[in-house]
Amino acid sequence: MLQNKTGPAQKRSAKGYLLGMMVFEFFSANMPSIAVAAGVDFLMYDMEHTGITTETLREQMAACRGLDLAPLVRVPSSEANIIGQVLDIGAHGIMVPMVETAAHAEKIVRRAHYPPEGRRGTAFSIAHDAFTGGHPVEKMKQANDQTLVIAMIETAEGLKNVDQIAAVPGVDVLWLGHFDLTSSMGIAGQLDHPDYIAAVKKISAAASAQNKMAGYMAIDKDFAAHYWNEGYRMLAYGLDHLLLKAALKDGLDFIDKLAKTETG
Repeated sequence: MLQNKTGPAQKRSAKGYLLGMMVFEFFSANMPSIAVAAGVDFLMYDMEHTGITTETLREQMAACRGLDLAPLVRVPSSEANIIGQVLDIGAHGIMVPMVETAAHAEKIVRRAHYPPEGRRGTAFSIAHDAFTGGHPVEKMKQANDQTLVIAMIETAEGLKNVDQIAAVPGVDVLWLGHFDLTSSMGIAGQLDHPDYIAAVKKISAAASAQNKMAGYMAIDKDFAAHYWNEGYRMLAYGLDHLLLKAALKDGLDFIDKLAKTETG
């Protein structure tokens, strides 16, 4: 369970895990509602690898408003202006790539939280607080209680310092980035390498020791089962476009097989 937090993701984590999806390609107004109907707890919108703009994100955050899910954003960097803009348009939390030290994690936490926990710039009665009135101090507290900070462990340096990163107050989740991590370790893509297997266990153990979650993006059921058994309790099940591709291919292959059987 996420500690000392409020909001949809935090409340739903009471069951002991969180399930969601990475969003790379599909930004229709109804997509968040479709995802909720499928049972997600969160959507993770990717800015790092897609090039989507805050304007696109604004529309998606608005579509998520009032739904029982947490819209999260993987930002391309830990710059304060990027973090602030993403939260101001309505994201409930951020995922930050390549967190390597406790000092880096502390800086991210400060940028994602209002005083006294951080130094996030203040603006109210805008998208992040649903354009409502109210006392600024109470709004800052509510935002701080809701905001989720996910630190990606995806470099050898981050792995070395993972215990210290996990111990930083305000870091809620350690997220394993397997491709970048193996590349940084000099074993690119070798997910069966003993050093990577040890890293998977180390990240999970570091999160567990601080009563925090370990997270991972599972590309299929086998990956989901494996990382679940390793203690990863915040799982994104695939990427939106790959899920569509897999489902479509499965159906088309089935029909193609019927056609070949009939003509054979």
